Amino acid sequence: MRRFKVGPLVKGAAFLVLILAATGCSLLSVSEIRNATRNDVVNLGDSIFALSGKIHDNLQSWAGQTFRRYALSGSMVSHIGDQYNKAKRDNANIQTIFMDGGGNDILIPATLFDPYNCKVDWWESGLSSSCKSLIDDIYVDTVNLLNRMGRDGVDNIIYLGYYRVKDGLIGTTKLNQAVDYGDARLSLAVRNATAASNYRVFVDPRAYISSSDIIIDGIHPSSSGSQKLASLIWAKLQPLL
Repeated sequence: MRRFKVGPLVKGAAFLVLILAATGCSLLSVSEIRNATRNDVVNLGDSIFALSGKIHDNLQSWAGQTFRRYALSGSMVSHIGDQYNKAKRDNANIQTIFMDGGGNDILIPATLFDPYNCKVDWWESGLSSSCKSLIDDIYVDTVNLLNRMGRDGVDNIIYLGYYRVKDGLIGTTKLNQAVDYGDARLSLAVRNATAASNYRVFVDPRAYISSSDIIIDGIHPSSSGSQKLASLIWAKLQPLL
């Protein structure tokens, strides 16, 4: 069987998509939901939630209620802090947040120039110290954000981790050691955010998402992937509703 080869035009289009995502382009995001039947339940994050919106759609369908959504494609941890500020301005009564964050802090520089050497080539023994330092900084930023949420009175935080990516228009399996290290640090951030909410849980999707659950870009969930991710979140969210 002939292997599909990605031509320069397709690669260029993928690169443009990534640039647009990196700038938080709303054209690559589903619409915000700034008023819902459950305004106290808020979704924050990046394009895992925002590109198709199917995770959110599944959760709302199963709950029979609507939740606010501020997730935006291309968002880094600092941008997710901005999303949280916007949600508070709209309605400060936030009891439960389901979210992700940190993936673009690694993906965007790695895809553009890889200045932190987060891609691990076959001849390298493991993840570089510069990439680990970057992820350690993301850990600190995440703890600070979760602590701020806790001080504001948010009761419940469900933090979705990242699954391993596949080779595609944007993704590359060379980043999967960074995914593994990143999930370990994000999980620790959720545990160590002492000023954060009473209920904090990290949802690790790596054992559940396969290549068939990821679209052609190698990064984002397909319909089946979105349903699996929603199911993992739902197991933690349903008892809180």
